[in-house]
Amino acid sequence: MFLSRLINNYTKAVRLKTLCNPWNRHKSFAAAMSEALDKLELENQARKEAKKSDDEAVKETNRIKRTLKRKKWVDWKEQDEKDAASGVKRAPFDPAERIKRKKSAILLSYCGANYYGMQRNPGMQTIEEELFKAMLKHKWITEDSFEQVQIACFQRAARTDKGVSAARQVCSVKLPEELDLEAFNADLPEQIRLFGVERVTKGFNAKDQCNARTYTYTLPTMSFASCEEKVEDLHDTFRISPELLEKVKETLKLYEGTKNFHNFTSKKSFLDPSSKRFIMSFTSSEPFQSPQGIEFVTLKVKGQSFMLHQIRKMVGLAIAIVRGNTTTTSLERALTEERLDLPMAPGLGLVLDTVHYERYNDRYGKDGIHNPLTWQAQEAQVQDFIEREIFSQIYKTEAEQRNMLDWIGSLHYHSYDTRKDDAPPPAPADGKKSKGADDDNDE
Repeated sequence: MFLSRLINNYTKAVRLKTLCNPWNRHKSFAAAMSEALDKLELENQARKEAKKSDDEAVKETNRIKRTLKRKKWVDWKEQDEKDAASGVKRAPFDPAERIKRKKSAILLSYCGANYYGMQRNPGMQTIEEELFKAMLKHKWITEDSFEQVQIACFQRAARTDKGVSAARQVCSVKLPEELDLEAFNADLPEQIRLFGVERVTKGFNAKDQCNARTYTYTLPTMSFASCEEKVEDLHDTFRISPELLEKVKETLKLYEGTKNFHNFTSKKSFLDPSSKRFIMSFTSSEPFQSPQGIEFVTLKVKGQSFMLHQIRKMVGLAIAIVRGNTTTTSLERALTEERLDLPMAPGLGLVLDTVHYERYNDRYGKDGIHNPLTWQAQEAQVQDFIEREIFSQIYKTEAEQRNMLDWIGSLHYHSYDTRKDDAPPPAPADGKKSKGADDDNDE
């Protein structure tokens, strides 16, 4: 018993001595720490190598994407080879020639009769293509900006479709401080004119900060003649009565307010939030005669934004109602979830009249640095261009080709009733806008 107790006490004493020996304890801890630090350093090095490899892969992928997405409007390599064969060499870039550019708003007017719309499109004759070529020639933009206009922060206030004109289009872009508008316009076609340039705030965006757009639609008054009359014989001689003109105005007023216009565009469902648009006013001018002796009126619609073909379909249905091809019940049904067969008026008479910047003008137009975007100084020049290049083209084309007369002859083919030939487009998930819903002013 005594021997057993003595052995146990001795064992405990040895263990205690071992644990209390500072040299043994510190040596064991230091070795463990050294081993852990070595391991951590190796792991960190491995992670750095992996991250570096991933970053290189991402950069290469982005480079390939940019190359694929870039629209090569000018192949400079090919151009240089052609110039070299002719003994001409493009001068190298000189940093001393770098031009300081600031964000600007430009006032543009054009007749779109012979163009495939405003927006640049490879292989197509468009307004922007003519504009950018002139800007590059006068060194308003760089070669890189010509190929990718996003570099110059270019943005149009509104897109216009094939054949549609603009009286007061506004675009934002970075431009030099010294500009020669007269020389610039000399290199533009007669159907396109740049009338003014204003310095704007650094964050200005011609589309995002535009709070309303006004369009006009000019058409011969014989369009509103009763469907029972033979309009072929009345094309040049028809004169609208005050009572019929009042009916036109009352019909247009039915569009005013916030309504669901999914029937007045394509590929949008009733449940798509972007189908709702706010129409501030829709009016008609008094009748007037063109130089060819045909009586016209100009319809004017102002709204926050418009969808593709929306105005032309609004005008088309209004004409059908006034003529008696259908009734106002069709318009009321068109604003509900039903999908109706509605006519679309020709694009000839449609003009982007004005883009409005009331909020921008209130905030920055009186700060002593920036001018309001009202373009009062250029109004006389703009009006002269509108009459000479835009309205004269509408009058001449209608007199010679009778586009509206031909279109009226097809009104009776529309049912103004529920469509049965196609299914409604799917509603966007979670009430979000569908792809391509942000198509304001895509007329």
